Amino acid sequence: MRGKKETLPKATAKRLPLYLRYLKMLNDSGCKRIQSNKFSKMTQVPSATIRRDFSYLGELGRSGYGYEVPYLIEVFDQFLNTEVEKRIALVGYGNLGRALKHNNFRRNENLNIVCVFDNDPKIVGQEIDGQRIHSIDCFAEIAKKERVTVAISTVPSKYSQVAINEIVRGGVSAILNFAPDRVIVPKHVTIQYIDLTTELQTLIYFDEKYSKNFTYFAEERLN
Repeated sequence: MRGKKETLPKATAKRLPLYLRYLKMLNDSGCKRIQSNKFSKMTQVPSATIRRDFSYLGELGRSGYGYEVPYLIEVFDQFLNTEVEKRIALVGYGNLGRALKHNNFRRNENLNIVCVFDNDPKIVGQEIDGQRIHSIDCFAEIAKKERVTVAISTVPSKYSQVAINEIVRGGVSAILNFAPDRVIVPKHVTIQYIDLTTELQTLIYFDEKYSKNFTYFAEERLN
């Protein structure tokens, strides 16, 4: 990856898995070369943004020719370490936690939820859906035993800081948090937030904006 920058903008880093998924779809369909304008139509990402994102990883294509799909897959796989198993701890086994466990990242067999934690005495110590539920108090011990490198927290906001504290104490420095309220973590810990309400509101906003623009242009053409 000649010319690759050590630190990517966060927005670019979030788009890389999306690019990789579509590239693998193209490769599976027999497409070996793609141009940014056509890739833009697939991914719904502006072609200028795609070219800029790709440039962070080096000189991946040629003007007028496009990009070699197998080579892009190789570069993105290497950058995202998709061939290396990531052993994941799931904290919080409510409805969202169960849904995540059932899905277990089927699109990438190297992302594996290997242990589950909760603080509900009704389920702690039990085996549910083939998975033993551990107490959050045992996080450090179990995470070390299972060689956990990533944690996902689905704990509600009012309990999130306590859960995150236990995760950090267990030596995990990469956390995906489904509680929207920000928590305090050490500088060496990387935490990503997913707020489903905000994501839905953003989706609705752009959908309504698109619908209004579509109606406006349709009326203009009729007039």
